[in-house]
Amino acid sequence: MANKYLYQGLMLLLAYIVFSSGDFKIIIGGIAIFLIGMIFMDDGFKIFSGGVLEKILGKATQTVPRAITTGFVATSIMQSSSLVSVIVISFLSAGLMSLSGGVGVIFGSNIGTTTTAWIVSSLGVKIDIAAYAMPMIIFGVGFKFADKNVLKGFGNVLIGLGFIFLGIDYMKDGFETLKNGLDLSQFKIDGYLGALVYILLGIFATVVIQSSSATMAIIITALVSGQIVYINAIELAIGANIGTTITAVMGAMTSNSNGKRLALAHFIFNIITGFVAIIFLYQLADLTTFLASKIGIADDDYGMQLALFHTIFNILGVLLVSPFTSKLVDFLETKFVVKEDADILKPLYLDALVLTVPDASLNSIKKETIHLYNNAVEIIVHSIFLHRHELRNTKNIKDVVTNSNIEELQDINKFYETKIKFIYGEIIKFATLAQEYMDEIGKDKAYDLKLASRNIVESIKDMRDLQKNMYHYLKSENEYIKEEYNSLRVAIAQTIEAIENVKEVDDVDTVANLELLKDKMKQLKSMKNNKIDALIRENHIDTKMATSLINDSLLTYDVIKKLIAVATIVWIGDKNVRELGEKYEDQ
Repeated sequence: MANKYLYQGLMLLLAYIVFSSGDFKIIIGGIAIFLIGMIFMDDGFKIFSGGVLEKILGKATQTVPRAITTGFVATSIMQSSSLVSVIVISFLSAGLMSLSGGVGVIFGSNIGTTTTAWIVSSLGVKIDIAAYAMPMIIFGVGFKFADKNVLKGFGNVLIGLGFIFLGIDYMKDGFETLKNGLDLSQFKIDGYLGALVYILLGIFATVVIQSSSATMAIIITALVSGQIVYINAIELAIGANIGTTITAVMGAMTSNSNGKRLALAHFIFNIITGFVAIIFLYQLADLTTFLASKIGIADDDYGMQLALFHTIFNILGVLLVSPFTSKLVDFLETKFVVKEDADILKPLYLDALVLTVPDASLNSIKKETIHLYNNAVEIIVHSIFLHRHELRNTKNIKDVVTNSNIEELQDINKFYETKIKFIYGEIIKFATLAQEYMDEIGKDKAYDLKLASRNIVESIKDMRDLQKNMYHYLKSENEYIKEEYNSLRVAIAQTIEAIENVKEVDDVDTVANLELLKDKMKQLKSMKNNKIDALIRENHIDTKMATSLINDSLLTYDVIKKLIAVATIVWIGDKNVRELGEKYEDQ
């Protein structure tokens, strides 16, 4: 409720400023256009990268220095630390990146955000960038109508850059015009009191605008226009850096544990960096002036000097904090530990933050489908009166089945309600929402994963129907019917173990495993004909047993077929091998 009233109050204040001051209206309009550009660029890179960014982040974060470098490069190119953070969160949730690697990327991303200041100070305020903005927007719109998603993404990036350049130009003109009626530099405050006031202003501006890049663009254009003095601009930049951590924390409130941990790491990093920058404010300002003179930045080019300061104190923060990354990670891992609900299992990998990033969301759906599969396998194994460790520790599943004790019936309905149903529903919901941001290929992959999840659920329901007869006849004194039901147990157990092997082998071995599964399916199909007929003719089983065996053989066949379908979708990447597996299902 408080947020609602705060938002309404800010909108009313904004309306008053816009309609009462033409100069401020130009500046605020420039900020709005700049933010629109950031949104377009963010969306464009999600489409344009085509998963390349995800691959880079996944492979280049094994060590902290590499992770820092990767975070810096990725953010510098895309001008979107939020997109990098979203992908890192999805990779952490999926177990494809260590927490130390994720923290390293966030450290590097902080340095990468400083490139905005360099762009604004070197291009935005020195040349007529509005002349470049319009062609970018025009050609960007043209690319939006292309057939290929890469070109559409590139179009979004061009539109975004065009709007960013246009926004900077409007802000620059607004501050220049404002000087004729109001000189904000007269409100300069010296000393540490001024530092406190301007740091708080920087924090407030970033929290309201929700973009430190936009705040830095405002600060630099105001500085170059003479509306603020250099030392106060430095203080505003420190405030903007601290403010961006607050926006990150707010955004992570609805995220999973990994998202919260990254936000906390970001907060700790920027608070330490900001604290050090405040204590050594004047020494860092002098160091910036000294280094600026050495790299050819003019003494009166305060915009470029501010960009240099912004970079220096972020690099300083990385140098101070990164040696303690392992200690920080140990601390973070003790925070936001989710206590599992004893009654209802929750999804582990689905996070609303990654919905708009196609490759990241697909990865999350896949990992959650595997989570669902593992839960299902647990109950399937128990429902055939075995245990997972028994299957893993043997090469002769038939002996394990024959010598196993037939325990009490498992409550499959309860298991379904507590460990399957909710996760399945969340997968379907998440995948459906994520498909809105995907191209046709991505949508097909998401649909396949939804289909795999449905097959998992249906296999559980089949086992519920199968288990009662299996329990009854395994307790029978008729050795023939007992042997037949044991063969069903063996077939299911061997299928599960064959799928375990499929997860880790190359394509050649995958085909061999699929051949094995195909043979088991054929055996089950033939069982309802020749062997059952022979058992009836020889009076080894009665008609009631035969009817149950035929039906249960078909149920077992369906369970195996569905498990193979899941394995084909989730673990077999090569298209030809997948098609081969799909043919097996139809045989």
